[in-house]
Amino acid sequence: MLELNNLRPAPGSKRRRKRVGRGPSSGNGKTSGRGHKGQKARSGYSQRMGFEGGQMPLLRRMPKRGFHHEQQYPLVEVNLDVLERHFESGADVTAEALVAKHLVKGVKGGVKVLGRGEITKKLTLKVAAISGSARSKIEAAGGSVELHQPAPSRAVVRRGQGKSKES
Repeated sequence: MLELNNLRPAPGSKRRRKRVGRGPSSGNGKTSGRGHKGQKARSGYSQRMGFEGGQMPLLRRMPKRGFHHEQQYPLVEVNLDVLERHFESGADVTAEALVAKHLVKGVKGGVKVLGRGEITKKLTLKVAAISGSARSKIEAAGGSVELHQPAPSRAVVRRGQGKSKES
């Protein structure tokens, strides 16, 4: 019968650690498993991750695909039930107001309102996007929606710069 006092690890699961530098009879004597000379035999050796001995590393041999635009930001999503809880009737809901109430962290890409939950308060929304169900619920409650785009990123602003307008 298996009890706490006669538990044993599975056979082969516990191995003795390799004791290096303990003389020739240990099986790891003299060079202690490091081989003869070379960089790896020296003390203080460490290798950069992905280093392949000067050969072109796998990461650089693989083809690169796609494009990642660093100034492009996704929309921040906020649901109607959150607006219902945190705003009074007649309030203006803007990206700055959402940040001030700590409902969202960053709004570089703008705010999108989604239709989860019900709303009874009359709110004026000034956001970048809104779902169809959220728009119908807000307008049914007597509120209004103004759509506006956030300021374009630096890359978009600079896209037209540097080109002469001679014509």
